[in-house]
Amino acid sequence: MNKVVIVTGASRGIGRNIATTLAKKGYIVIANYNKSENKAIELQQNLKKENINIDIFKADVSNRDEVKKLVQFVINKYKKIDCVINNAGIDQVKMFLDITDADWNNMISNNLNSVFYMCQEVLPYMIHEKNGVIINISSIWGVTGASCESHYAVSKAGVDALTKSLAKEMGPSNIRINSIAPGFIDTEMNNNLNEEEKQEIKEEIPLQKIGKVEDVSRTVEWIVEDEYITGQVISVNGGWLI
Repeated sequence: MNKVVIVTGASRGIGRNIATTLAKKGYIVIANYNKSENKAIELQQNLKKENINIDIFKADVSNRDEVKKLVQFVINKYKKIDCVINNAGIDQVKMFLDITDADWNNMISNNLNSVFYMCQEVLPYMIHEKNGVIINISSIWGVTGASCESHYAVSKAGVDALTKSLAKEMGPSNIRINSIAPGFIDTEMNNNLNEEEKQEIKEEIPLQKIGKVEDVSRTVEWIVEDEYITGQVISVNGGWLI
């Protein structure tokens, strides 16, 4: 059987392209979504036109009980989980002094707790098989910090710290865990910026261009197929961090 891969937050943006890329490469893909059911169905139908079948599964991965249901669905159907791409997350632009407790808790719940829950629920199966790959999609802001997005930056820095810690702990079980930290990628999440603001960012990036979702997906594909890279935060940012 081909490798079984769960992609969280797969109905839109980076997650959608990751799910599409891996499905076209022959992986068995379970595309998780929460609110964007129509987008998830559209993804499934588009791939079916190319004779590629994927599963879609609704689950709020910030809720452990729903994570359990997602994982159990995959185990019941395929008997294994080879890889998890923790992509689901939210963003919010807000001045630090305006961030409410609800804002903070919502950010940590969606961006960090979701990764914690997914990892805890899938790792027992990976440990049993002495094999597995987890890729966490973090952010350049988790590395550098972000003005007016401090709670977002903290959540992504936490993802990177969890990645490194689990890589050390799970290495002896032949489970590789890495983060991919995208820079500025052309997705709906960045639609709040106008063209002038986007141009200013381009000028800060050595490659002088905004990243595409495919840039992240190619990196995911490489890490999934690799055998020796673990515990890394891999920057996909056109040199923005130099």
